[in-house]
Amino acid sequence: MFEQFSSGYYLGRLYIEPRDDAAAAMCREQHERVNEQLYASGDGVERTDYPLVMKLGSRHFAVHGDEQVPADTLALPETVLEDANVRNPPSLEEVFLAKADHAAQLLSISEGTPTLPDAAV
Repeated sequence: MFEQFSSGYYLGRLYIEPRDDAAAAMCREQHERVNEQLYASGDGVERTDYPLVMKLGSRHFAVHGDEQVPADTLALPETVLEDANVRNPPSLEEVFLAKADHAAQLLSISEGTPTLPDAAV
C-alpha cells in the first residue's frame, strides 16, 4: 500500500472521496495494519488506533480508521479536498504518509491531537 519515499515519508496511491464528517478516515482494517507495520515498535502489545499522519497537496491531517470507508480509499472533509485541489472525486491520488518520528512531531504541534507513544519515535 505504501512504499519508502524519503527520510520523512512513505508514498501510496489511494482513492480520494468526500466525507461529511470533519475527520479524515480510511478503512479500519487497513488503518490498523499500516499502524502496526509502520508506527509500532514491535515490543509487546501495542495500540493500533493512533492516527496516521498523511499529506495531500501541502496539507497534513490525522487519519483515523472507520468501518464505513472502503479499502484503498481515503475519505476527506470537503475543506481538505478544496485545500488539496482535488477535483471531481473520487479520484486516484498520490498520498504521503509521515513516518513515525515525523508523524509524532506533526501531531505534537497540532493542537488537540494526541501524539504517538514514545516507543513509536
